Amino acid sequence: MGFFSTILEKLGLKKEEEQAKPVVAAQPVAPVTKPAAAEAVKPKPVAVQREKDDVVAAKPVAAAAAVAAKPATPAPVAISDVDVVKKLETLGAGSNLDWKVSIVDLLKLLDIDSSREARTELAKELGCPADLMSDTAKMNPWLHKEVLRQIAKNGGNIPANLLD
Repeated sequence: MGFFSTILEKLGLKKEEEQAKPVVAAQPVAPVTKPAAAEAVKPKPVAVQREKDDVVAAKPVAAAAAVAAKPATPAPVAISDVDVVKKLETLGAGSNLDWKVSIVDLLKLLDIDSSREARTELAKELGCPADLMSDTAKMNPWLHKEVLRQIAKNGGNIPANLLD
């Protein structure tokens, strides 16, 4: 699991892989058999009702055939956005952490390692340009914006002014 996946899980945007996949039970399908050519030509039996030696009605006898039912497909469920802003503001109440500006504060708020090594690992995972990697003063703002962009891509409601 990548560093960014941990952020998504903490925000409630990513569940365990097994929980995320829907369970679909396989339903057996009855094999379809075609009658042999000789059987297809045979006439169907007819049931006849007689009243006083007169033919009243002739009805074909229907053979019972098993019809394979189509397996039910679940209706698609819309993915709702997670209110990331509300969640982070609730977590940050009274903490003096400015998650809207600082990647370090954002990681601390989520109780995730915010050390330089951890941020460097996250920056590599998110594709930070090499020229920013050696200078944390340049890497941190890029990383903060990219983390917020990726959260928004994964269903979080990040305000547009934080993505600029």
